[in-house]
Parts: sequence; structure tokens; C-alpha cells
Amino acid sequence: MSDPVSYRDVTVTGGFWGELQARNREATMPAVEARFRETGRFDAFRFRRTWQGGKRPHIFWDSDVAKWMEAAAYILQKQSNPRLEQSMEELVALIEKKQRKNGYFNIHFTVVRPLMRWKNRDWHELYCAGHLIEAAVAYYEATGRDRFLRCMVKYAAYIERVFMIEQSAAFATPGHEEIELALVRLWRCTGQARWLALGEFFVNQRGNNGKDKPIGGEARYAQDHLPVREQATAEGHAVRAMYLYCAMADLAAELNDEGLLQACRALFGNITEKRMYVTGGVGSTYRGEAFTFDYDLPGETAYSETCAAIGLALFARRMSAIEPDSRYADAAERAIYNGFLAGVSEDGTAFFYENPLEIHPEIRRRGERLPITQRQRVFSCSCCPPNVARFMASFGDFLFSRDGSTVFVHHYAHARTAHIEMETQYPREGRVSLRLLGMAGRRAALRIPGWCVNFSCSAPGELDRGYLYVDIPGDDFSLDLNFEMPTQLIYAHPRVYGNIGRAAVMRGPVVYCVESVDNGDNLRALSIAAKAEFTGGFDALECDGYRLEESSGLYVGIAPKAMPERLKFIPYYRFANRGECEMAVWVRKESII
Repeated sequence: MSDPVSYRDVTVTGGFWGELQARNREATMPAVEARFRETGRFDAFRFRRTWQGGKRPHIFWDSDVAKWMEAAAYILQKQSNPRLEQSMEELVALIEKKQRKNGYFNIHFTVVRPLMRWKNRDWHELYCAGHLIEAAVAYYEATGRDRFLRCMVKYAAYIERVFMIEQSAAFATPGHEEIELALVRLWRCTGQARWLALGEFFVNQRGNNGKDKPIGGEARYAQDHLPVREQATAEGHAVRAMYLYCAMADLAAELNDEGLLQACRALFGNITEKRMYVTGGVGSTYRGEAFTFDYDLPGETAYSETCAAIGLALFARRMSAIEPDSRYADAAERAIYNGFLAGVSEDGTAFFYENPLEIHPEIRRRGERLPITQRQRVFSCSCCPPNVARFMASFGDFLFSRDGSTVFVHHYAHARTAHIEMETQYPREGRVSLRLLGMAGRRAALRIPGWCVNFSCSAPGELDRGYLYVDIPGDDFSLDLNFEMPTQLIYAHPRVYGNIGRAAVMRGPVVYCVESVDNGDNLRALSIAAKAEFTGGFDALECDGYRLEESSGLYVGIAPKAMPERLKFIPYYRFANRGECEMAVWVRKESII
């Protein structure tokens, strides 16, 4: 087991992630703040009895703003931003002023439904509390100011009394998980073991407490169908599931709980081997925003919520620290560079809640329920935009971990710590240069990505479970890695019936797609040539292919001709940035006869 190196000790200094973090600071954060101010989310913290624009505070508005606050804390930890700091201090002052004497803080259940506190497990009270706790910890760690943290410690103590001591609430566990992992984080920050115990209490109650009535009549929806140590398949609402599994992994690590760890291994395997899109998206249906069954991964109706991709990456990051196996970081990488990045526009100001793998705008005329085709600036349920912002700002959390003898490099970015300097343009290219300082006699464990067939390293090493272990001979040691990045065709399991006869294109960790703006309408008529060779680079790939000629009638006795055509692919995460058009990840593949 290794200790993760915190984002606080990692500085992204350039490259791909330097650009993304700059965009996040300069465009995404102010855009989300502006939308939240326009919609009354910030003003709601004033607890007024009349609401801006007649919009009463929703049950999860606290969490929307809390995630924005957490992102702001991560940014402030790295550099001064007076305007961001002023917004934070205003919000913290309102939280301190409006918090109840007993510690309770929730906007909706103070100004809208004061008599309904702790009555309905699906009304997001504990979920909102968890995000506020995470934001408070992040702000304390960034600035050293403890006013927000003290408010949330007081709130946590009230939650402890109501749920663990008195057990006076109408339910035992939250319908939407989040408080569990937040309490572990609060324990790590404060050193107060009671918060770890409370997080463990909530996790252990799940599937074990008759007080918890199924939400919408379905226990699986909230992962409440079995005690957590008996769960082996990912069920129900995908974001809720990911946050629960994060907490389970945290507790497995902190308590050395083998039962929890075994459950995490089983759940991770089920997700990544049978219930995950090639983009790293999870949750295949809008009905319950949920997992369905093994290999049910339709592209056009894929829900694949942005927050769920974030949740999978967070779960995988925790598992990477528990045991060195590259399959965890491989899954995180797939989710990060595809399912997550697709959730935000290229200018950083608009967002997808859902991330389908195929779009046919014309089919929407049938009136069926399908994912939207253009990103929006805000949603009525706007969990994804601030979640994108906090994930971007804290990406440094993913890069490294260490134990007594080894430093692990899980992901590659242009970044540095006190003892590591890493230079790379990854994922645009596969070259990585590392300089390791003050680590003589230790080892570096370098993840060899699962997509990589051929690589080279300037230092000898030994491969074990996807990591190359290299001895560090001196206190100033440099090495070079090179991952070859040929374009590859990826094929789905035959039980993913919608993708039979079709292939997806990948270069490194990035999945590509075709859009009709480049390739003309009716993308289903396209096919990749049997012996196609790809040209181009990261931003665009091309290959030989075919288009089926339109026939003379609706039904004819002669197969349509396949006419040669050059196909163009762009990174999937960049789709829907040039107006509404068709899009497809999976493309027919001509067979070699």
C-alpha cells in the first residue's frame, strides 16, 4: 500500500494539463460562478424567505456551490486570486452566520421545508453536507483559515448525534452517497477518529438497516440491495455507486479491511470488464442514471454522466494507491481523457451532463428521449459543471504515490514535486522525461499503459503487474520513457451487440470519433478499409474507407456499392464543438477476405 502524493505537493507546469488547468481558472470557474449567481444559487446562501426570480432553493443547491468552492480552494492553493478569494470569504461568512446553533446547515431544509429535516433519505441532505465538508477541508488546506472547517466540524458532530448516537432520523444512510468519503477526508485533516468511525458507520449500515426504505421501490438504485461486503456487481445510480465505492476503498485502506477490499476488487472488475464504455463512461441508461446489466452498452442512448466518469477515476485512483496494478490507472486514464473531458466544451464554458457515443440529430424528430447534442452553460441539476472544475484543479492528486521504498508514477503530465520533475506532452505524444532527486537507493515504479504495445526506457527495469520497476542509483537520476503511439482499432466484446462488425479508433489513451461536419451525413454508411493505415497526429487522424452508395429504391435486390472515401477522425472529447451534427465512435470495419 502506498500513500498518494497530494495535489498540494504537485505543480502542473505546462503541457496538456497546464493548458486545461489554465482554461479552468480563466474560463470555467468564472463561467460557473456567473451561471450560479444568475440562477440564485449564490444568493440562496443568504437564507431569504423570498427567492431570486421566484426560484426557490433546490435540495441540492448547497452541493453545486460547495463543489465550486472546493475547486476555488484548489486554485487558491496554487496561486493568488483576489476575486476568487473574495467570493469564497463571502460564502464562508454566510455559512457561519446562517448555520443553526446545533450545527445544522442546509438551505432548502431551513427556508423551504424546515419541518422535513432528516425525513427522506433521497432528499440529498447528507450529500450536500458531504460536499460542504470536502470544500471546507480543501479551503483549510489551501489557506490555513479554519472558520469554514470549524463550521463543518460542528455540522459533522450534529450528524453524528442524530444518526449514530440517537438514531433519530427517519433513515440510516443517505440515498446519494458522498458523506462517507467526505468524513474519511475530514478525519485525515483533523486527526479526529470519530469522523472515520462515522464514515464507517454509514458504509456498514448500507444494506443492513430495515429503516432504509428503497428509493422508488428499488433497493439497487441506491446500492442498498446487499451489505457492501457482499456486493460484487455495479448496480443502480452510477454516480452514487462510484462515491460509495470510493468510500469503501478509503475505509479498506485506513482500517486494513480485507472484506471491503475484496468487494472493491470485484466491483471494479465488473465495471471495467463488463459495464464500462470504451470512453470510460459508466451508467448506460437515463432510467435511474444507472447501470443495467453486463455488456448492455448502447451508444446512441448512452447516459454516461460526466460525474460518473469522474467518480470512476476517483475510485480507480484510490485502488492504485492500495495495490500496484496498472489496470486501475488504465481505467482512470480512459475515463479522464474521454468520458470526463467530453463533458466540457473547448472554451471551457459549456457542459454535457450525458456523453453519448453516437448522435443522429434527425432521429430526435421522433420525439424519443435522447441525450442533448450541444453542451449547455447550466442545468437545472447542475452537478457536472462544478465537478468538472474541481476535478481539473486537483488533477495533481492522480500522478504519484509512494511507500517506504518506491515512488509510483501512475499518470503522466508536465509537472513537478519537491523530488520529481516530469516533462512530457502526453497524451499528445508518448515521450516522458523524469528527473528524480534525493531518492538514491529507492525504486521508481512507472506505469506502462495497457494500450501500449511497445515502449522503451533509458534505464533497465523489471515489469510487474503493469509497472516497470527501476532502481534509482543516485540522488540526481534522470531517465527517459517512450511509449509508441500507433493508431489502433479496438473491438467490443461480441455481447455488446450494437458494436458487432464495428471498430473504435484509439491513439494512446484517446478515443476518436467521426463527425458529419468532416465526413458528410449518414455516418452509418461509412466503413474503415480492411487494411487501413492511419495518417495524421493527435488533433486529427485520417484513413482510407468506404461509403455505401444510396440505392435507387427503398428495398432493392442488389447490395449497395461501397465507394472509396477518405475518413477523418477527431478526439472524442472534442465532439460537438462545431455545431450540431452526426457523431459516431464505433464505425463499420471491412473484413479481410
